[in-house]
Amino acid sequence: MLNYYINGTSLKSYYKKIVTLLIMKCKLLFSLIFFLFTCIHANAQLALDNIIEIDGVVMTADSLRAVPNATIQVKNKERGVESAYSGVFSIVCYKGDTLQFSCIGFRPKEYIVSKELNGQFFSMVQLMIQDTFYLPETIIRPLPSKEGFNYAFLHWRVPNDYYEVARNNTNAMVMRALAYTLPHDGRESQAAYQQKLAKEAVYYGQQQPMNILNPIAWGQFFEAWKRGDFRRKENQYISDY
Repeated sequence: MLNYYINGTSLKSYYKKIVTLLIMKCKLLFSLIFFLFTCIHANAQLALDNIIEIDGVVMTADSLRAVPNATIQVKNKERGVESAYSGVFSIVCYKGDTLQFSCIGFRPKEYIVSKELNGQFFSMVQLMIQDTFYLPETIIRPLPSKEGFNYAFLHWRVPNDYYEVARNNTNAMVMRALAYTLPHDGRESQAAYQQKLAKEAVYYGQQQPMNILNPIAWGQFFEAWKRGDFRRKENQYISDY
């Protein structure tokens, strides 16, 4: 049996060294991959353990009434919730985060979530203290004379309140004028186009009739003329009802 040599080493021994080196490299690679997966799993488990869901109620400190629409926000993070009408809220954050409570008419409060809490759920009651607002003074003086009152009553323009603004926006004449002047939106344009297609489909493959030779149409025209349907109205936007 022939035995080949490479640089004084037999071919069989040479292959054995190569296989041994490959096995060592594979073991090292597998060990590295296992170590990486172990680190990733440990970090993921640590991050999961730090997440906590906080359920609580926001109440007044003096009478223990619920505080609705209070804002609960995680400090330095763009994440927060709003308390319900009953003052109940629920938020998810990390252990060690700071919760900021704020509401109109109450002093802001902060709560630091302890890192020593066990589990992923925690319940709390946050009391809010009513704040005092000092408005700038307002001085009310009477008008100098009766003539001044008459002038103010006739020429001063007092801004409309919300009810008057809403009434003006829903005025029948204004809405009718907007309906005549504003362009159609996508839904209205699509509906008009479909109506046109449906009308054309009725006379598909034939000539559409011309009402200029229709005696019934002429009779309807003369009746409308007698009724005064073609008279010019003073304002076309005013409803008849």
